[in-house]
Amino acid sequence: MKKLLFLSFTLLSFGIQAQNNHSYWQQHVDYKMEIDMDVKNYQYHGKQTLVYTNNSPDTLYRVFYHLHFNAFQPGSEMDVRSRTIKDPDRRVEDRISKLQPNEIGYIKVKSLSQDNQEIKHTTVGTILEVNLKKPILPGEKTTFKMDFDAQVPKQIRRSGRNSTEGVALSMTQWYPKLAEYDFEGWHADPYIGREFHGVWGDFDVKITIDKDYIIGGTGYLQNPNQIGYGYEDEGVKVKRKGKKLTWHFIAPNVHDFSWAADPDYIHDKRMASDGTQLHFLYKNNKNPEFIKNWKNLQEKTEGLLLFFNKHIGPYPYKQYSVIQGGDGGMEYAMCTLITGERSFGSLVGVTAHELAHAWFQLVLATNESKHEWMDEGFTSYFSTLAEEYVMNSTNKNPFANTYKGYLYLANSGVEQPASTHADRYNFNQAYGITAYSKGAIFLSQLEYLIGEENFKKTIHRYYNDWKFKHPTPNDFKRVAEKVSGAHLDWYLTDWTQTTNIIDYAIKGLVEENNQTIITLERKGLMPMPLEVLVTYKDNATQRFYIPLRMMRFIKPNAGLVLDNWAWAYPAYTLKLDKPKAYIEKIEIDPSQRMADVDPTNNVYQN
Repeated sequence: MKKLLFLSFTLLSFGIQAQNNHSYWQQHVDYKMEIDMDVKNYQYHGKQTLVYTNNSPDTLYRVFYHLHFNAFQPGSEMDVRSRTIKDPDRRVEDRISKLQPNEIGYIKVKSLSQDNQEIKHTTVGTILEVNLKKPILPGEKTTFKMDFDAQVPKQIRRSGRNSTEGVALSMTQWYPKLAEYDFEGWHADPYIGREFHGVWGDFDVKITIDKDYIIGGTGYLQNPNQIGYGYEDEGVKVKRKGKKLTWHFIAPNVHDFSWAADPDYIHDKRMASDGTQLHFLYKNNKNPEFIKNWKNLQEKTEGLLLFFNKHIGPYPYKQYSVIQGGDGGMEYAMCTLITGERSFGSLVGVTAHELAHAWFQLVLATNESKHEWMDEGFTSYFSTLAEEYVMNSTNKNPFANTYKGYLYLANSGVEQPASTHADRYNFNQAYGITAYSKGAIFLSQLEYLIGEENFKKTIHRYYNDWKFKHPTPNDFKRVAEKVSGAHLDWYLTDWTQTTNIIDYAIKGLVEENNQTIITLERKGLMPMPLEVLVTYKDNATQRFYIPLRMMRFIKPNAGLVLDNWAWAYPAYTLKLDKPKAYIEKIEIDPSQRMADVDPTNNVYQN
């Protein structure tokens, strides 16, 4: 009996352990870094202490760091890829191959220890491979200490010095960054030019730099009254002593840390009505039009912030900075770097997009190397709506160009599935349209599928359930299913893992016994539920809803519900109790939310 009880207890314990091993977990990092920047040669020395917590069920024998600056060297993977892809990014092209030794980027690890014992490490391109002195067991912490030297590359892509607009330092991906380890294993992807994935943690960063430089970026400044430049408390006069100042920032619960610096920054502040401190750092440009644009941007930025708070969820940090820098627009924790010499409309547009990333990449931190369409697409969807709102637009179809871009790609013959790794696209254009346009249409069509109210509830629940985590496409799909009750696996599969197209058509009409029989045809492989609008000669209308059988759902208020349409049947018959002569128009998908690749056969006009 005792043996039986012991065996039962053992099996029960194993079952609980196995179940826990499959529950959600994520690693944690605590960074402390100090760097000393030489603004004459753009080199800096860094010290890093990193406490790593292994919350996984696995024992780790190796770890990996990203050394992103190493990409900016002739012969790097980023360089070669840019010179061999069929449509290179115009910002990169062959520029890396032409960098001189004093213009390249690098991060050189001088020493590395684990719990005060030196450990072996090898630099392989943009990845540091580390063999641990002792394994990190599940639930254990270990402390890494590192000394490194680095050089800021000439501005080419995102990071760099002396941008085309004259910004001295755009410091993104500037430190040795521990790679993410999750339920899929290590994500030690080389930096080739696309997106990022990082470990959640807390950052304590001290930056020592020439006293004339002004810094903005991630985190909360801890010593504003020593720094000044618009950061100090009201009434405090700052006397900057010596040749350098040390800026001290703390950033809780982020997965990245970025900053920019320039001696000619103008620094403006605006307190948003939700309590978020907005910072704006931009060049003291000789063109007064650009200065005016940056001044006018500040009210619009607050409007964008409040729009996202309402439609996604509350922004969780105390500050956000819009900074002139980089080479276009790129999101980072609590900040964005954007080019600033733009028209006002363009400046608002890029700010809307990058600020939306604060929700969809810096709080809902998808692995954007693998699921770029979630980050860029969801961001594009909401930034388009937010921009329309703050600019008081009367555009009735704000996503017209989004659908147009996707339809171009779908008919181009070069489309790849949205599940393609961000670095594996044959064409940069195909990546861009897939990530931004097709990703945005995923949400637009989801609203078409489950209805406006279910859609709004899905977005809010997704944000609340998955903030400060690493959600996957399936995680988002499951939230939508739980909210709506619809089966949506078919939708996620067809739209993101294949290049199947949506193509429905009105095949024909016949009249029998004073009834009109309409034959609808599914020509594409991807199914959808259909809404059909019939307009009669007397201007009366009827709206019909044809559910998709595999969706096992009926959208609220979609019209007169008909029998469902099973995917395998290529045709469907709809009967009207009126002769053909009474019909003025028949239209599939009058909302135009369905990305039908050939909308010309969706309308019958009598």
